[in-house]
Amino acid sequence: MSNRPRILLVEDDPAIVEALSELLASEGYAVETVSTQRAAIAAVGDATAHAPYSLVLLDVTLAEGNGLAVCSAIKQTAPALPVIFLTASDDEFTCVTGFELGADDYIAKPFRPRELMARIAAVIRRVQPATRTISFGPLTIDPDRAHVARDGREIVLSALEYRLLMLFATNQGKLVTREQIRDALWDDAGTYIEENTLSVYIKRLRDKIEDDPARPALITTVRGLGYKALG
Repeated sequence: MSNRPRILLVEDDPAIVEALSELLASEGYAVETVSTQRAAIAAVGDATAHAPYSLVLLDVTLAEGNGLAVCSAIKQTAPALPVIFLTASDDEFTCVTGFELGADDYIAKPFRPRELMARIAAVIRRVQPATRTISFGPLTIDPDRAHVARDGREIVLSALEYRLLMLFATNQGKLVTREQIRDALWDDAGTYIEENTLSVYIKRLRDKIEDDPARPALITTVRGLGYKALG
Protein backbone atom coordinates (compact mmCIF):
# COMPACT_ATOMS: atom_id res chain seq x y z
CA MET A 1 0.00 0.00 0.00
CA SER A 2 1.27 3.50 -0.90
CA ASN A 3 2.45 5.81 1.86
CA ARG A 4 1.52 8.88 -0.17
CA PRO A 5 -1.08 11.27 1.27
CA ARG A 6 -4.51 10.37 -0.15
CA ILE A 7 -6.76 13.05 -1.60
CA LEU A 8 -10.38 12.56 -2.59
CA LEU A 9 -11.31 14.83 -5.52
CA VAL A 10 -15.05 15.44 -5.81
CA GLU A 11 -15.60 17.04 -9.22
CA ASP A 12 -17.93 16.34 -12.15
CA ASP A 13 -16.07 18.21 -14.91
CA PRO A 14 -13.96 15.57 -16.74
CA ALA A 15 -11.41 18.13 -17.95
CA ILE A 16 -10.82 19.44 -14.43
CA VAL A 17 -10.68 15.91 -13.03
CA GLU A 18 -8.00 14.92 -15.55
CA ALA A 19 -5.90 18.06 -15.07
CA LEU A 20 -6.10 18.04 -11.27
CA SER A 21 -5.44 14.30 -11.02
CA GLU A 22 -2.25 14.67 -13.05
CA LEU A 23 -1.15 17.72 -11.06
CA LEU A 24 -1.78 16.10 -7.67
CA ALA A 25 -0.07 12.87 -8.70
CA SER A 26 2.97 14.83 -9.91
CA GLU A 27 3.19 16.39 -6.44
CA GLY A 28 3.25 12.99 -4.74
CA TYR A 29 -0.40 12.60 -3.77
CA ALA A 30 -2.50 9.48 -4.30
CA VAL A 31 -5.72 10.69 -5.93
CA GLU A 32 -9.17 9.13 -5.98
CA THR A 33 -12.03 10.80 -7.83
CA VAL A 34 -15.82 10.74 -7.59
CA SER A 35 -18.38 12.97 -9.29
CA THR A 36 -21.54 12.84 -7.16
CA GLN A 37 -22.68 13.70 -3.66
CA ARG A 38 -23.66 10.10 -2.89
CA ALA A 39 -20.34 8.66 -4.12
CA ALA A 40 -18.33 11.21 -2.16
CA ILE A 41 -20.08 10.47 1.13
CA ALA A 42 -19.74 6.73 0.58
CA ALA A 43 -16.02 7.04 -0.26
CA VAL A 44 -15.28 8.98 2.92
CA GLY A 45 -17.23 6.49 5.01
CA ASP A 46 -15.35 3.53 3.55
CA ALA A 47 -11.96 5.24 3.85
CA THR A 48 -12.52 6.28 7.46
CA ALA A 49 -12.75 2.64 8.45
CA HIS A 50 -9.73 1.50 6.44
CA ALA A 51 -7.29 4.03 4.94
CA PRO A 52 -8.35 7.60 5.77
CA TYR A 53 -7.93 10.44 3.30
CA SER A 54 -5.58 13.31 4.09
CA LEU A 55 -7.86 15.86 2.45
CA VAL A 56 -11.02 16.27 0.35
CA LEU A 57 -10.94 18.66 -2.61
CA LEU A 58 -14.60 19.43 -3.18
CA ASP A 59 -16.45 21.26 -5.96
CA VAL A 60 -19.35 23.28 -4.56
CA THR A 61 -21.57 22.77 -7.62
CA LEU A 62 -22.19 19.16 -8.63
CA ALA A 63 -24.49 17.86 -11.37
CA GLU A 64 -25.76 15.23 -8.92
CA GLY A 65 -25.94 16.72 -5.44
CA ASN A 66 -24.36 19.66 -3.69
CA GLY A 67 -20.86 20.24 -2.36
CA LEU A 68 -22.12 22.00 0.76
CA ALA A 69 -24.19 18.93 1.65
CA VAL A 70 -21.13 16.73 1.06
CA CYS A 71 -19.05 18.87 3.41
CA SER A 72 -21.73 18.70 6.10
CA ALA A 73 -21.89 14.90 5.84
CA ILE A 74 -18.09 14.57 5.87
CA LYS A 75 -17.77 16.63 9.04
CA GLN A 76 -20.30 14.38 10.77
CA THR A 77 -18.48 11.21 9.69
CA ALA A 78 -14.87 12.43 9.99
CA PRO A 79 -14.72 15.81 11.79
CA ALA A 80 -10.93 16.08 11.53
CA LEU A 81 -10.80 15.42 7.77
CA PRO A 82 -9.88 18.71 6.05
CA VAL A 83 -11.99 20.01 3.17
CA ILE A 84 -11.03 22.60 0.56
CA PHE A 85 -13.81 23.91 -1.65
CA LEU A 86 -13.33 24.54 -5.35
CA THR A 87 -15.88 27.09 -6.45
CA ALA A 88 -16.60 29.10 -9.56
CA SER A 89 -18.18 31.67 -7.29
CA ASP A 90 -16.45 33.82 -4.71
CA ASP A 91 -19.66 35.34 -3.34
CA GLU A 92 -19.75 35.95 0.39
CA PHE A 93 -22.71 33.64 1.05
CA THR A 94 -21.02 30.58 -0.46
CA CYS A 95 -17.76 31.24 1.39
CA VAL A 96 -19.39 31.89 4.76
CA THR A 97 -21.69 28.87 4.45
CA GLY A 98 -18.77 26.64 3.57
CA PHE A 99 -16.75 27.76 6.58
CA GLU A 100 -19.78 27.40 8.87
CA LEU A 101 -20.09 23.79 7.72
CA GLY A 102 -16.46 23.15 8.66
CA ALA A 103 -14.54 23.78 5.44
CA ASP A 104 -10.86 24.56 6.01
CA ASP A 105 -10.28 26.71 2.92
CA TYR A 106 -11.70 27.54 -0.48
CA ILE A 107 -10.21 28.55 -3.79
CA ALA A 108 -12.07 30.13 -6.69
CA LYS A 109 -11.90 28.83 -10.25
CA PRO A 110 -9.99 29.33 -12.41
CA PHE A 111 -7.22 28.69 -9.89
CA ARG A 112 -3.46 28.88 -10.23
CA PRO A 113 -1.98 25.36 -9.88
CA ARG A 114 0.94 26.39 -7.68
CA GLU A 115 -1.34 28.33 -5.35
CA LEU A 116 -3.69 25.36 -5.05
CA MET A 117 -0.80 23.01 -4.24
CA ALA A 118 0.55 25.41 -1.62
CA ARG A 119 -2.84 25.73 0.05
CA ILE A 120 -3.40 21.97 0.05
CA ALA A 121 -0.02 21.44 1.73
CA ALA A 122 -0.72 24.21 4.25
CA VAL A 123 -4.11 22.77 5.25
CA ILE A 124 -2.71 19.26 5.66
CA ARG A 125 0.13 20.59 7.83
CA ARG A 126 -2.27 22.68 9.91
CA VAL A 127 -4.77 19.94 10.67
CA GLN A 128 -2.18 17.18 11.12
CA PRO A 129 0.60 18.88 13.11
CA ALA A 130 1.47 15.66 14.95
CA THR A 131 2.13 13.72 11.76
CA ARG A 132 5.85 14.33 11.61
CA THR A 133 7.19 10.92 10.68
CA ILE A 134 7.74 9.63 7.16
CA SER A 135 7.07 6.00 6.29
CA PHE A 136 9.32 4.44 3.68
CA GLY A 137 8.49 0.77 3.32
CA PRO A 138 9.31 -0.82 6.69
CA LEU A 139 11.26 2.26 7.77
CA THR A 140 10.03 5.09 9.98
CA ILE A 141 11.86 8.41 9.63
CA ASP A 142 11.54 11.23 12.17
CA PRO A 143 12.86 14.37 10.42
CA ASP A 144 12.79 16.41 13.64
CA ARG A 145 15.38 14.11 15.21
CA ALA A 146 17.01 12.74 12.03
CA HIS A 147 16.10 9.34 13.45
CA VAL A 148 15.55 6.23 11.31
CA ALA A 149 14.08 3.03 12.71
CA ARG A 150 12.89 -0.36 11.55
CA ASP A 151 10.62 -2.43 13.79
CA GLY A 152 11.45 -0.05 16.61
CA ARG A 153 15.21 -0.49 16.24
CA GLU A 154 17.35 2.47 15.20
CA ILE A 155 19.35 2.33 11.98
CA VAL A 156 22.51 4.40 12.30
CA LEU A 157 23.29 6.38 9.15
CA SER A 158 26.01 8.86 8.29
CA ALA A 159 24.95 12.42 7.43
CA LEU A 160 25.31 11.66 3.72
CA GLU A 161 23.38 8.42 3.97
CA TYR A 162 20.58 10.12 5.88
CA ARG A 163 20.33 12.94 3.34
CA LEU A 164 20.25 10.40 0.53
CA LEU A 165 17.53 8.40 2.30
CA MET A 166 15.42 11.53 2.77
CA LEU A 167 15.72 12.32 -0.92
CA PHE A 168 14.23 8.93 -1.80
CA ALA A 169 11.66 8.91 1.03
CA THR A 170 10.24 12.27 -0.06
CA ASN A 171 10.12 11.24 -3.72
CA GLN A 172 8.41 7.86 -3.41
CA GLY A 173 7.14 6.51 -6.70
CA LYS A 174 9.22 9.00 -8.69
CA LEU A 175 12.39 8.72 -10.74
CA VAL A 176 15.36 10.29 -8.94
CA THR A 177 18.13 11.04 -11.41
CA ARG A 178 21.81 10.83 -10.58
CA GLU A 179 22.03 14.58 -11.16
CA GLN A 180 19.32 15.17 -8.55
CA ILE A 181 21.29 13.04 -6.11
CA ARG A 182 24.46 15.03 -6.78
CA ASP A 183 22.59 18.29 -6.19
CA ALA A 184 21.19 16.96 -2.90
CA LEU A 185 24.56 15.74 -1.62
CA TRP A 186 26.83 18.48 -2.96
CA ASP A 187 26.76 20.71 0.13
CA ASP A 188 27.65 17.83 2.44
CA ALA A 189 30.31 16.34 0.20
CA GLY A 190 31.92 19.70 -0.57
CA THR A 191 33.23 18.47 -3.93
CA TYR A 192 31.85 17.07 -7.15
CA ILE A 193 30.62 13.50 -6.68
CA GLU A 194 31.99 11.06 -9.24
CA GLU A 195 29.84 8.31 -10.75
CA ASN A 196 31.66 5.55 -8.88
CA THR A 197 31.45 7.43 -5.57
CA LEU A 198 27.72 7.92 -6.03
CA SER A 199 27.28 4.21 -6.64
CA VAL A 200 29.18 3.49 -3.43
CA TYR A 201 26.84 5.77 -1.44
CA ILE A 202 23.81 3.98 -2.86
CA LYS A 203 25.31 0.58 -2.04
CA ARG A 204 26.12 1.57 1.56
CA LEU A 205 22.59 2.83 2.09
CA ARG A 206 21.07 -0.31 0.60
CA ASP A 207 23.27 -2.46 2.84
CA LYS A 208 21.66 -0.78 5.86
CA ILE A 209 18.01 -0.54 4.83
CA GLU A 210 17.26 -3.36 2.37
CA ASP A 211 16.20 -6.89 3.36
CA ASP A 212 18.36 -8.19 0.52
CA PRO A 213 20.77 -5.52 -0.79
CA ALA A 214 21.50 -7.70 -3.83
CA ARG A 215 17.80 -7.54 -4.75
CA PRO A 216 16.77 -4.06 -3.56
CA ALA A 217 13.08 -3.32 -3.10
CA LEU A 218 13.16 0.15 -1.52
CA ILE A 219 15.59 1.77 -3.97
CA THR A 220 15.64 0.19 -7.42
CA THR A 221 17.94 1.03 -10.32
CA VAL A 222 16.48 2.51 -13.51
CA ARG A 223 19.25 1.82 -15.97
CA GLY A 224 20.62 4.85 -17.77
CA LEU A 225 18.38 7.23 -15.81
CA GLY A 226 18.89 6.90 -12.05
CA TYR A 227 16.85 5.28 -9.30
CA LYS A 228 13.26 4.88 -8.22
CA ALA A 229 12.06 4.79 -4.63
CA LEU A 230 9.34 2.50 -3.35
CA GLY A 231 5.94 4.00 -3.99
